[in-house]
Amino acid sequence: GEASARVCCSKTTVVASGSISMNDYIIPSHNRIPLPQEEDEEERSSGSSYLKWRGNWVPEGEAKALRRHVFDHLQDHFGHQRPDPMVRFNSSSSILHPRNGNAHDGDLDLNFTYNIDGQDCNLAYIGIDVCIDLTPKLVHKHGQPTMKGYGKTWVYAYMPEPTWDKIKSYVKVGTGWNVSDEGTGIVHDPNRNLVAIEAKMHHQSEQPKPSFWAISDKVASGSGLSFSRIGSVQEVYEADEQQPSQQHMHRSVGMFAVSLDPSTKSTPVTGVEASLSFTLVSIRTWGTTDHVAPIVHSPRK
Repeated sequence: GEASARVCCSKTTVVASGSISMNDYIIPSHNRIPLPQEEDEEERSSGSSYLKWRGNWVPEGEAKALRRHVFDHLQDHFGHQRPDPMVRFNSSSSILHPRNGNAHDGDLDLNFTYNIDGQDCNLAYIGIDVCIDLTPKLVHKHGQPTMKGYGKTWVYAYMPEPTWDKIKSYVKVGTGWNVSDEGTGIVHDPNRNLVAIEAKMHHQSEQPKPSFWAISDKVASGSGLSFSRIGSVQEVYEADEQQPSQQHMHRSVGMFAVSLDPSTKSTPVTGVEASLSFTLVSIRTWGTTDHVAPIVHSPRK
């Protein structure tokens, strides 16, 4: 999840496993995403193949992938009516391709190859246009607990059906697996043509919690956005007294780590299927919406 940014850039032959921690989103002095012109100045002044990202010196290829694409500049993410993102889904083991049978027990982390200026860079994260649901939930129904841990260990993220279909097609092309909606826990809203995924969140004290970044202002030229970190997603959800204005459905780009769980289940229509598991790492939100009906109690109860 938020533990480390796993990056490998083919042209520079840089492997930076664990070289930077997503704790950088928590450091107060780095609570604002730099504007593009500020990054350019920093890059020119560095005079080396290492650049600063969140106050850490990282290889240039890694900084390019993190800064100019997934996290800061919100490039090549999945969204309705957006161009097809230039990213490939990869599994770490070819034996997991369905044609080779299911030889793995448990989840397998996926990685994602981005083509940036003709250079392939691998990251452990993808961005998706979603609405993050931080609305109050019904914690009991007919005396029975429901939505246990909501806002602390998991949240709903909503996306248009076409976005979900595109993600599934990328998984199929990259890994060979068909994605099971049922196994993934997808909740369908046919009236609005939306789906909801259950996104896990790190919450233990030793684990960096997913960060919540809100838009601060628009760049004068209109060519970019500036975001400021206001806390973790859990802090925003729990601060109903201090920050009641944040208890909404937030239009966001969510950053996710994704794992794949191969299954021997097969159907006549889709063949062999696997399920996906999403872990929310960070969100960039630019406003709220009242046009998405939130799930108020567990649809599985």
